[in-house]
Parts: sequence; structure tokens; C-alpha cells
Amino acid sequence: MLRALSGLTTRGRCLLAAGVAAAACAAVLNERDLLRVALFVVALPLLIVVFVAATRVRIGAGRTLLPERVAVGRSGEVQLELWRNGRLPAGEVMLEDGVPYALGARPRFVVEHLPHHRSVALRYSLQPVLRGIQQVGPLRATITDPFGLCEFDRELIGHSRLVVVPKVVGLSGLPIGAGIGSGDDGSIRLHAGQGETDVIVRQYRQGDDLRKVHWPSTARRDEIMVRIEERPWRGGTTVLLDHRAAAHHGTGPAASLEWAVSFSASVCLHLRRAGHRVRLVTEHGNVLADTPGEGGEYYDNIVLDSLAALQPAHQRDITTGYDPAHGQELIAVLGTVSNESVHELIRYRPRGTRSLAVLLDTPTWAGGTGAPDQPGSTAESAALLRAAGWGVLVAGPNSPMPEVWSGLCTSATRRGSLIGGVS
Repeated sequence: MLRALSGLTTRGRCLLAAGVAAAACAAVLNERDLLRVALFVVALPLLIVVFVAATRVRIGAGRTLLPERVAVGRSGEVQLELWRNGRLPAGEVMLEDGVPYALGARPRFVVEHLPHHRSVALRYSLQPVLRGIQQVGPLRATITDPFGLCEFDRELIGHSRLVVVPKVVGLSGLPIGAGIGSGDDGSIRLHAGQGETDVIVRQYRQGDDLRKVHWPSTARRDEIMVRIEERPWRGGTTVLLDHRAAAHHGTGPAASLEWAVSFSASVCLHLRRAGHRVRLVTEHGNVLADTPGEGGEYYDNIVLDSLAALQPAHQRDITTGYDPAHGQELIAVLGTVSNESVHELIRYRPRGTRSLAVLLDTPTWAGGTGAPDQPGSTAESAALLRAAGWGVLVAGPNSPMPEVWSGLCTSATRRGSLIGGVS
């Protein structure tokens, strides 16, 4: 009874107190008419408490997310259904669904009457601005009576999982000679039939093993050609994402880490749809996704889901300990990197293997400017990588991703390019 009385509003408590006071006065003054009024005033909120307590357990609800996976910047929708299970009429119901700030405003609905034979459909939109695994809910209902004397809170539905994936930008073009697992742009593919042995040849270089001379090609081209063995027709590409917290600047959707995640997602999906096997790894060599060059949306979702759940790492330096690309072509998306981290990447990458890097000028994400003369600055890191044979592009917060990708594709001939006006 005490638990039920806790649902009385201030109006209900005042009415109950007034009834008790009137009953006391009626006893003192021996006024029976006043006593009848007092009994009615006391009984009214008590009866309403019993009625609302009985109807609140007879309300059911359901929630549907459309879709359950949504990209940053796109809109989603939540559909709610509310129904009455019993025959007792329900009072006014106020609904409030728990929505994280990253998904938009918290919705509220007021349902005055719940019909008995059908459900009430409600809906509201979500506007995600930040990737992540978000929890929608719980859905809470506040049930009140028409007089405003009593109300009860109840949780109708728990949490629903919503995957907010990074924004994917459309890209075009491929790095020159990409997809053969070698940095040699002059390589020639000889076999393309399924099930045949893949043979790639190039011009003879001093020191090459003469046992690898491909005589049919040599006779046809009238120059010595050697074969590159065990190179797949559709070579793999490894995308390395630097997600160290110390390597990035900015907060929320405008952080440099979010730009790097979105660019990495765009590159992975673009290469995979072009027929490349794509491995997505972290700066410590942890594999986030390994997808083939064929297949549909299922493999795209593997990449996007892994990036949606990615949290900043607390390590300060890049410590791969081995070639993170396992001999494949490497595209690294890097934040602020120290000279030691740059040497760590260079150390395990053979000079003849294609290696490309997008360096983020992270100080500009914090509203500052780059410091090219300081050790470990973006300019110095770019110079060290270029000296090691890497194709490097520097990007800032205003750098359009399609332009960054186009510049990266031609970085072999456009060294030192700067996209988006980064200073």
C-alpha cells in the first residue's frame, strides 16, 4: 500500500491531506455532512491509486530500428508500438525513449487514450553525428490519471543496439600498377584465366636469377624478361590505420581520428569493390578485417562494423615488430608520428614493395599550424618516408577525401603534393 501511495502527485497528496483534515474537523464539530465530504475526498485519490496501479501492468510496447546499421550523417528511424493487454482502460501515458546525445534529441510522446483492439504506432528520427555502438533506450512510460492525482513510472523496453558506421566517401581511380602485390609499375600480366597459373613478368635487372627468365616473353619482346612468381592476379592491399589517441587532435565528429577512420573505410570499400583483397590493420599489426575481392555487402559491413567499434589506443608509439602488410601493398593513414615510429615502419617494409602514406597534419585539427622545423613534425616525417621510397601525401581538416585519394594514386610522380590548402 505504501508503494502504491508513493505514486501520488503533489495534488493527490494535498487532496488526501485535506480529506483527513476535514474528517478531523467533522469529528470535533460533530458534522456528519462534512464527514461524508471528507470520506469522499480521502477515498478519491486512494481509488485512483488502485486503478492506475492496475492499468500500468497491462501496457506493452515494442521497438524497431530502421535500419539497425546507419552511417554518420545519414538519418535513421525508430518505430514504437504501444498497446493495452487488459480490458481496463488506461489513463494518459507519457513516453520517453533514452537516446544518446550523439544520435539527436531525446523524444517524448503523450498518448491520451490507448485503444483496446489495436496498437498505437509512434516514430521518431535519429541523426547520428558520431560513429560507435550506440544503445537506444530504455523506453520509460509515465502513466497518469485524468485528474493528475497519481502517476507511476515504468520501463517498457530495455536497450536496442544501433551500429553507427563511419561515413564512406566515393573514390575513383587506383594507384598506378595497383593490385599485383608489387611496387613495380612496369609489370606485365600474362594470364588472366581462372584456374591458370598467374605469371607476371618484367624487364631483367642486374642481379636477377637467370633461372627466372621467361623465354616466351623474351622471344616475343626481344629483350630479357623475368617472371615474378607467386604474385596473385588480384593482389592484396593492406590499409594501416593509426588510431593512437596521442597521435590525433580534436574532439567529437571534427577530430582527426574520425577523418582517418572515414578515409580508411572509404579506401577499403573502394579497393574491395575494385576486386582487391583488403586487410585492415592497426598501427600495432592487429587485424580488424580481412575481406576478399569478391562478395557483396556482407564483406563491406565487416569493415564498417570493425571501424564503428574502434576506440582510441593508449600506446604512444608504433610498434609493429614485423611487416604489417605481410608483403602486400601498404596504404598507411597516420596521425602524428615520431621519428622512431617512422623508422619502425620503414624497417619492415622492403624498398621494392609499394608503400603509400597519408600523413594528417594533426595540429591544424586543433586550430594551430604545423611546425615544419620541429623534430617529429609532419613535414619531417613526410621527408623521411619519401626518402625511403614511400609515396606520401599530407592532409588537413579541409582536405577533400576524393582529392587526397587522387593525389595518393599519383604520388609516385607527384611527390610533396599538398591537398586542401594545408599549411
